[in-house]
Amino acid sequence: MKLAEAYAQANVEEIKTALAGATLRIYSCAQPASPEKSVERNRFLAEFQLASPAFEGDQIKPVEETVKAQDVGVPLFVRATTPEGVTIADFSAGPGDMDVKLADVSCTNGAPVRITKFQIRLKAPHPERHLSPRDRMMGLK
Repeated sequence: MKLAEAYAQANVEEIKTALAGATLRIYSCAQPASPEKSVERNRFLAEFQLASPAFEGDQIKPVEETVKAQDVGVPLFVRATTPEGVTIADFSAGPGDMDVKLADVSCTNGAPVRITKFQIRLKAPHPERHLSPRDRMMGLK
């Protein structure tokens, strides 16, 4: 998870509060270096609106449990924005030890997309740092 500068000092409860009514956009393109950077190769897969409040305990509450995928691809990151469009954070997405897990490993246009796990991990290293030097050289993420 990479927090936008405006939320850099926020704790988990403050981030949960900021996510009330937020939009989660799932992408299958490279995650920008920081949440303040625009998404370059926009491979937008799906979008969730969160309820207000956005969490019930540690469980995220999307307005709709499932949404339809808008494109084909493998989710790589999720950008969270306030209802006003201000970026809160970028979350890693995919299988393995990621911030956001979906019910399926990939998305297909028109198929249902469902979030099965959503974690706010302030001190967790970015998942790509767990790759071996060989995997990094190969460009694997």
